[in-house]
Amino acid sequence: MTRVWGAIQNAGTWLQKRDSAQAVILMYHRIACPELDPWRLSVTPQHFAEHLAIIRQQAQPMSLQELAAARRDGDVPRRAVVITFDDGYADNLHQAKPLLEKYNIPATVFVTTGHLNSTREFWWDELERVLLTPGRLPETLHLTIAGRPKLWHLGEAANYTAEDFEGDRDRQAWEGLPNSRLAFYYSVWDALRKLPADQQQTLQDEILAWATTSAQARADYCALTTEELFKLEQDGLVEIGAHTVTHPSLPAHSLTFQHKEIYSSKITLEQLLKHPVKSFAYPFGDLDKTSVSIVEKCGFEQACSTIQLKVLKGSEELKLPRLEAKNWTSSVFKKNLEIWLG
Repeated sequence: MTRVWGAIQNAGTWLQKRDSAQAVILMYHRIACPELDPWRLSVTPQHFAEHLAIIRQQAQPMSLQELAAARRDGDVPRRAVVITFDDGYADNLHQAKPLLEKYNIPATVFVTTGHLNSTREFWWDELERVLLTPGRLPETLHLTIAGRPKLWHLGEAANYTAEDFEGDRDRQAWEGLPNSRLAFYYSVWDALRKLPADQQQTLQDEILAWATTSAQARADYCALTTEELFKLEQDGLVEIGAHTVTHPSLPAHSLTFQHKEIYSSKITLEQLLKHPVKSFAYPFGDLDKTSVSIVEKCGFEQACSTIQLKVLKGSEELKLPRLEAKNWTSSVFKKNLEIWLG
């Protein structure tokens, strides 16, 4: 899961004017049609196909490694576009890859290795299923987070109706109305986001017990299996990159923790795939100087952030900016792509 937490940096405007664009790196997560998508992570197969058709017609698609090599050589083709996916959802193989093959457009998929073969959803998806499924929940939730008690009073939000659910379909996670179930979901998510995976897991289990539900993953929310990982990379159109082991907010943790997450994800993928893994993406787009230094020391040649800018001549190879592609119609995507490539 990767998105921009907050507004685009103020420096963005003058940076764009100061340096001409070299390329655009697009960031996707899922190709799917979920009933509710509070993080706007999904693009429908139809819209993704339209995006690819426009890229094929009006841009120069290339892989992330090709872009990095062209930047080093000082020979980036005009209107270059790179496609990336974060997290490692199984639909990257079943929905995205056939369309990438149809248009012969390469992509990089950044995989959270700890979720390979998992029987559970990514924690933010599991939390969404538990808290944003219509029905009634207990009126209070009490958790102990990092040794401190945290109490939520749901009030009227304890009862989440079908009408409430429909109303939230057009809202993003942080846009929940005051005292609503969506606002409650966002608050719980925010309390868990920077915790280590083992603490998240413990609290998730407590939430499941509180809501009297199970941890069974929905079929269309599954992460890749090892077998699917091999199939995704097969034929060379898709590059596999690393996205840590457990998808933490790296700057919230120690140097030792960050190194383990970054290095272990690289080694796991290299042992599975039998070749070097050269690309990395920071979970949530969260990074600091320590994160970047570790990525460099681990031998990655390029790494992607979620800084919402075009790739400029001065963009750092281990903090490459990306532009998030939403579930846009062809006309909206075409307009945005022209702005970005302009």
